Amino acid sequence: MSESVIRMENIVKRYYVGKPNELEILHGISLSVEEGEFLSIVGESGSGKSTLMNIIGVLDRQTEGDYYLEGQDVNSMTDEVRSAVRNRRIGFVFQNFNLLPRANALKNVMVPLMYGEEKVKDQKERAMEMLKMVGMDERAGHRPNELSGGQKQRVAIARAMINDPAIILADEPTGALDSKTGHLVMDLFHRLHEEQGKTIVLITHSQELASETQRIVTLLDGDIVNDKGGAR
Repeated sequence: MSESVIRMENIVKRYYVGKPNELEILHGISLSVEEGEFLSIVGESGSGKSTLMNIIGVLDRQTEGDYYLEGQDVNSMTDEVRSAVRNRRIGFVFQNFNLLPRANALKNVMVPLMYGEEKVKDQKERAMEMLKMVGMDERAGHRPNELSGGQKQRVAIARAMINDPAIILADEPTGALDSKTGHLVMDLFHRLHEEQGKTIVLITHSQELASETQRIVTLLDGDIVNDKGGAR
């Protein structure tokens, strides 16, 4: 059996809001994700899904429990190593795109490569490949304000893919899009999953979107209350 890409054991997250008050958001979450899975983490606002996403994405640390990413103990990593893991092993796709407004699509896709040793010419070639993959190569010279919402999200997905990450972590990726455009973006995730075998974790409050994924993990008040196979 292969090592899980994500293995979390008894993850607790507390926030301290002044002594002696503390707020426990996650109450001992255990979750494993295998390589090549496409799953959704679904829950209403306040369920703890954003907190869980931040821990999965190595953006925040848990208060208690263990987290292994590709078999490596995230707890024991230095801040520098955590930063490198975030940049190279996790591809982030956010609801509001998080593109640099003054940079064109090509430069936005190149952002994760800025800390690497690769020559700029090679970086540009790779970024163009990613834009072509998401059907945005003809918009490479356009800035975000010249792109539609769906086009911005496709650029963001190209950026997420540029380092060939172990996981794509998508936080409400269709939340700022109309229904039709949202379906086109979901189709792109399905292609990445089916054609490239990417491991995708989708964070959403939408049961409709969640139903498109292989597995649905439901959070309620900081606990996993359901974990079942989805439609595809």
